[in-house]
Amino acid sequence: MHDQPMRPGARKALHQAPEATRSALVVDRDVQTVHDLALLLRKLRHRHARQHGGNLLTYRQLAAKTGWSHGIIGEYFAGNVLPPTERFDILTRLLGATSVEQGMLATARDQVEEGRRRINPAGGAAGVSAAPASANSMATGAPVPQQLPPALTAFVGRTALLAQLDDATTIGGASGSGEPAATSVVLSGTAGVGKTTLAVHWAHRAAERYPDGQLYVNLRGFDPSGPVMTPAEVLRGFLEALGVPPERFPIHLPAQVGLYRSLLAGRRMLVVLDNARDVEQVRPLLPGSPSCLVLVTSRNRLAGLVAAEGAVPVGVALLGFDEAWQFLARRLGADRLTAEPQAVNEMIERCVRLPLALAVVAARGAAHPSFPLSSLAAELRETRRLLDAFDGGDASTDVQAVFSWSYQNLSPPAARLFRLLGCHPGPDTAVPAAASLAGLPRNQVHRLLAELAHAHLVTEHVPGRFNLHDLLRGYAAELVESIDTPDTRRTAIQRGLDHYLHTAHAAALLLQPGWDPISLADAPPGVAPEDITDHGQALAWFTAEYRVLLAAVAHAERAQFEGHAWRLARTLVDFLQRQGHWPGLVAAQRTALAAAQQVGERCGQASAHRDLARALFRVGEWEEAEGHYRAALKLFDELGDHTGQARTHRAFGALLDRLGRHADSLYHAQQGLDLYRVAGHLSGEASAHNGVGWAHAQLGQYEQALDHCRRALVLLRQTDDRHGEANTWDSLGFIHDRLGHYRRAISCYRRALVLIAQLGDRYDEADTLHRLGDSRWSLGDRAGAVRTWQRALRIFDDLGHPDAERVRDRLVRATGPAARPPSAGPSPEQP
Repeated sequence: MHDQPMRPGARKALHQAPEATRSALVVDRDVQTVHDLALLLRKLRHRHARQHGGNLLTYRQLAAKTGWSHGIIGEYFAGNVLPPTERFDILTRLLGATSVEQGMLATARDQVEEGRRRINPAGGAAGVSAAPASANSMATGAPVPQQLPPALTAFVGRTALLAQLDDATTIGGASGSGEPAATSVVLSGTAGVGKTTLAVHWAHRAAERYPDGQLYVNLRGFDPSGPVMTPAEVLRGFLEALGVPPERFPIHLPAQVGLYRSLLAGRRMLVVLDNARDVEQVRPLLPGSPSCLVLVTSRNRLAGLVAAEGAVPVGVALLGFDEAWQFLARRLGADRLTAEPQAVNEMIERCVRLPLALAVVAARGAAHPSFPLSSLAAELRETRRLLDAFDGGDASTDVQAVFSWSYQNLSPPAARLFRLLGCHPGPDTAVPAAASLAGLPRNQVHRLLAELAHAHLVTEHVPGRFNLHDLLRGYAAELVESIDTPDTRRTAIQRGLDHYLHTAHAAALLLQPGWDPISLADAPPGVAPEDITDHGQALAWFTAEYRVLLAAVAHAERAQFEGHAWRLARTLVDFLQRQGHWPGLVAAQRTALAAAQQVGERCGQASAHRDLARALFRVGEWEEAEGHYRAALKLFDELGDHTGQARTHRAFGALLDRLGRHADSLYHAQQGLDLYRVAGHLSGEASAHNGVGWAHAQLGQYEQALDHCRRALVLLRQTDDRHGEANTWDSLGFIHDRLGHYRRAISCYRRALVLIAQLGDRYDEADTLHRLGDSRWSLGDRAGAVRTWQRALRIFDDLGHPDAERVRDRLVRATGPAARPPSAGPSPEQP
């Protein structure tokens, strides 16, 4: 518990006046008096501790000595409730109050009692938040509680959530359907996301709709200021605020609930139950009257309240980028932000748009108005442990402490899984991968992830996939480092990497039947790779997981699992090329090459050189790509790996073709074909025939080109290599176009496109559409050609590929005043 600061005037009176006259100077307002009395109680408690070995009496110890509940004692120390005289005397005697302090207390109590009589001549409320009775009161002489905390003056954004709350609590809602308004709403979200701020802000906006008052309580479900409040403790405070004298409080909880609901019957009141832990804590506090509204905030979803009581669930997510900018602008000034937009963007990114983190950073910026924002961004960037940058100086603004209150309420298995997620590369995980990471059955892990999602420590952002933002991931990583042994962490990392490697390897073989398998060790105990059985499942799995796999490559290299790093990177090559994710592929292959070199695995180095060259070729870094191709050929030759050599010759030939060096391209294509034959690699030989045919076509040798492509089709159908078959039909389309057989060319391109659509290869689709447009133009179908080029352009633009400019230029020339048939350019790689 933290002492509340005394108001300046009260502090001056109590500390500067002579002791004999302090009691006359305590305060002149009832609420202020109660808070100062609470401050005196806290001081007595600390003095008692100094006199008795430095140990503070806990609320539970004081409860045991007095016979009262620890929760109500907490209310006394917080200044929320003034206890009856006899109780106050017992409590202060326990804390060793002197006669001077007893005199001060007696005088202050008299002031409060006089205030009560002014507020409620009939002998009403003891609650310190009670307001004078108004004409809106439903019971004569009863006060109108107005207990809402102050609204945050710098509140920004949340427009959609405010509208959702308005709609849910208005009869008929936005649609005017006549539906009844909700009587309870649950605001749930992760720690520090701003649930309380939103609830209080909306409650002040809606207060006039509830003229019979507003009740508020912090249930301390996740709070370091004291133990979790029980329903009985809350009801005592509410009954006092509603004008029930303490001596008339029922003893048993059901009777307290009945009295509370009777007092609210027919009234229009707003009850805000902040920071609830679970449904059991909330359910007794629900009014029975449909004219009242209960607004609950919790880090848990409180699904039972939604299911049984019909509460409306409202999820509170991270701020949007614009909202985060407005949040900082309100605290630091828009001019200051506008002057350093890049620094502001970095601050928002590193705060992951979490309001609590943004508030801590903004407080530091406001305390040092002369500091450039770039220096604050640098602090966040350079802090070794990111969470250290978000310590606001007390438990309520220390992001790590705030997270800990949610973590401490998890079951031990869920807590272990949360820690182990700190060993996961991110950005999200599916249930099977989490199961392997934890070494647990999938059905058990699904339940544990549901518990974490219920506590808003993970988010199920799409069905079956869970993520946690960077600050929570950092918190999980710190927990696993501080709680679990190094062997536990390393074993978990290996299980996670093996899950992805074994599943990706199986998926890569299904995605490209001609792909050469990698030698893998058996998966360790606890790892259950996913069962991928066909091309469609393989494509869907890579689509869902490729971001995780890219992160896993870097994660494996950092964790010194270098063999996993280069092998994982290799499994990604075909999928990333087909989808056009070349920058990611470049980064992964650079990491793979460094990892393989670090452990001296020459096979991995050779593959990484070749695959890095293929990726560099796609992004236009042709000179560097050529160097890596030559390095790969040298290593594969030294290893005696004919298949590796053949595949590298084929890819190198495609680069040379793009550079217009068609004779050199034909040489490497022929080398690849010969090596595949030596290796007895049928699918490679089939694909290599297409490569040789394409190179002949570029040299104008169309008969040889047709012969090789037709051989390729025969072999490809035997190996079920649809990707190679699609490329071969594309080559045949190009050859027939050059021979003037435009209708046959269009037919070949269409057959290629059917296969490409099944494969999900976006680059090849755009490339084939590009050439199909040429044939349609040559045939005289100008409108069809333009439509086809437009389709190709959309894909190239979406991929961010430089070939978009070539297509855009053709469209300009085709639709301009001097339109003429475009000349076909060289083909990119035909794998």
